[in-house]
Amino acid sequence: MFLGLIRDRTAVFFMLVLPLLFLVLFGALFQGEGGSRSTVVQYGEVTVLDELDEEHLAALSEALVLERTGDREDALERLRAGEVDAVVWEETPGTLELRYSAADEARAGAVRGLVNSLVQDANVAATGQPPAFRMSTERVEDESIRAIQFLAPGLLGWAIAMGASFMSAFTLVNWRRKRLLRRLWLAPIRPGAVVGARIGVSLGLAMAQLVLFLAVAVIPFYGLRLTDMWWLSIPLVACGTLAFMSVGLLIGAVTSTEEAANGVLQAVIMPMAFLSGSFFPTEVMPGWLEPIARLLPLKHLNEALMGVLSRGEG
Repeated sequence: MFLGLIRDRTAVFFMLVLPLLFLVLFGALFQGEGGSRSTVVQYGEVTVLDELDEEHLAALSEALVLERTGDREDALERLRAGEVDAVVWEETPGTLELRYSAADEARAGAVRGLVNSLVQDANVAATGQPPAFRMSTERVEDESIRAIQFLAPGLLGWAIAMGASFMSAFTLVNWRRKRLLRRLWLAPIRPGAVVGARIGVSLGLAMAQLVLFLAVAVIPFYGLRLTDMWWLSIPLVACGTLAFMSVGLLIGAVTSTEEAANGVLQAVIMPMAFLSGSFFPTEVMPGWLEPIARLLPLKHLNEALMGVLSRGEG
């Protein structure tokens, strides 16, 4: 079984190389990024922006990309086209005009809140009176957490699910088509040895995926920081492999060709990956999808891997 796997270059690519390419690609795209910045165009002189010192400008640049223009109509046209997120100008001294697009409500809310806070700070400074109320904010996560801390566990869960289910399904269909099941049944080999070998190869592949994922993700360029409980990912990967082997065996039992098995597997695993948070956070999904996601095994595997790799949970 092991020799058959490594001789099948297509299988090796889809089971080991393809998931790793997703990690490399997504890790590079979101490397060092906690979230994308909004682009705001400033037309003319805007007092609350022009009077910011370098320290406040540096802090503002973490959330906004501030551009300046002398053509307000062109800036508004860019806003309507979706090229920028907001346009701001000072119509009369002390009156800010902010125009934004409602196409992305999250960005629009962030821009409104940030500009409003600048106006309030300017009002406090103009009156010379200390503010009556203050707000202290702090991130729940450690400041060192980066996008890779969320990407690596989700993509690893998807890789485990895909590898285990595809291997078991294709093996069953292939053996049945080539009548190897009949030969094995007649051969002087105990069923336990055959089943044990199939499980052993699948577990070996899953452990290889775990080692490759962690080896790439901890490279300084990506910067995955493993918690003290990272070793618990080993039994989790083993449990996930057995769970998705059963999914693959079920699909392999009801399909008669490798093409049919591949189609059914894609229809099962890929939607499950999207609904389980392998590629993006499930918080952005509609609320009615959450109960459905909770029924999927990959959802729980992803959350468990996130807990032990990134959050230090037991």
